Amino acid sequence: MDETVKPLRIPPQISVYADKHNILHLVQSMLSSLVIDQPEDPITYLISLLQRSTFDIPRVVLLGPPAVGKHTVAKKLSSELRAVHVTLQSLLSDQSELSAQTQNTEQELPAELLVRLIQQRLNQIDCFNRGWVLEGIPQSRLQALSLQQAGVIPEHVVMLEAPDDVLLERTRGKLVDPLTGDVYHQNFIWPDDDAVAERLETDQSRTERQRLADLQRYRREVTGLSSAYQHILKVINSDQPHTDVYQQVLSFIRTRSYCRTPRILLLGPPGSGKSHQARLLSEKYKMVDVCCGQLLRSVAADGSDLGQEIQPYLDDGRPVPDSLVLKVLDERLSRVDCSCRGWILHGFPRDLQQAKSLQQTQIQPNRVFLLELTDDVCVERISLRATDPVSGERFHLVTRPAPSSEVQNRLKTRPEDSAHTLTHTLSQYRTHTAALQSVYPDAVHIDADQDPRSVFETLESLLTAH
Repeated sequence: MDETVKPLRIPPQISVYADKHNILHLVQSMLSSLVIDQPEDPITYLISLLQRSTFDIPRVVLLGPPAVGKHTVAKKLSSELRAVHVTLQSLLSDQSELSAQTQNTEQELPAELLVRLIQQRLNQIDCFNRGWVLEGIPQSRLQALSLQQAGVIPEHVVMLEAPDDVLLERTRGKLVDPLTGDVYHQNFIWPDDDAVAERLETDQSRTERQRLADLQRYRREVTGLSSAYQHILKVINSDQPHTDVYQQVLSFIRTRSYCRTPRILLLGPPGSGKSHQARLLSEKYKMVDVCCGQLLRSVAADGSDLGQEIQPYLDDGRPVPDSLVLKVLDERLSRVDCSCRGWILHGFPRDLQQAKSLQQTQIQPNRVFLLELTDDVCVERISLRATDPVSGERFHLVTRPAPSSEVQNRLKTRPEDSAHTLTHTLSQYRTHTAALQSVYPDAVHIDADQDPRSVFETLESLLTAH
């Protein structure tokens, strides 16, 4: 074949290596930082990014109404993550005129000025190397959008919430440590250190009327703030013990979404819906649906040398040797569509030896799902399916009926779907199931004895989870 028209092959080990070292996430993060920050010297900038002690520096925004506990959570979070704690007060610490201006609660700091102050602070070396936690900033949708336009883009946004009556009660019992500025409460958060407890003072910074106005102002802005960060937002109920709130916040902050090309292996007995689920995933997420049986028949029909080796086994109804199957899979899964879009493999492996042989190749799935179904349900389902001899497509009387009466009338039952063959196939599957699970101990078990759409939703939630 002319090399210029020969299908491009990308060795599968490239994807395995990229997953192992989070290469795609690294490149995406570097490119995003480069485009957002637009440094004058891109090469030096990228080198400085790579020289960080960790690439996953925290970029967190912590929002919520007054008295919800933002300051306490943000301070503890910054300490644990070794990130820089940034508040409006700290931004204004060297801006005496602006600080006096913001004491007037009816006047909000202009978005342009706030953005400039935040950019100046986050561009300092400590924020660059250690990351940051913005507490109570931004305060409006306009500020949020202005920050996004300026390239201040958090990775996680946490919004603490509590009923208004709880918040107003907290403001009345608020206590402040005059030495550290730490916030406590006579009922909700009390210091462990008696020395600290003795020096606590009642918060006199706001009147009751001002506190109510602050809360009302936040309620007016909360919908706009939520929409500005909807894809990275986690809302947490703060009307519970402080330690529980903090652990939920920390758990969310520690979740990271890594870019991985999906390489999915679907296991399960005949009739469990592997082909149907693979088709649904392929249609929605554009992954390549690789059915081993169909692939072998396709290769046998193309007249290639490998196809001619496979054809006699198909004609005689004998199993195709594993060595030939692996050659076919290696060729198909290394094509550029599988390497770029990912793949879903089903129909192989079926036993321990096949699984071990697959492991010894570079064809390594990064997600394995085992669809579970009883033998009785398998037999019932398969008795309702048939194949179109013209198109090769398989239909099911309930889940995927034939598109027309013409197609329905020519449907045939495959020999392997006969009652005798099916009983033997199920027996073989049950014999090898435990061995297969030993090769894939991290396989996620899914109950397939439910509506196919429910099974798909379960698969989808597992695929899109952090």
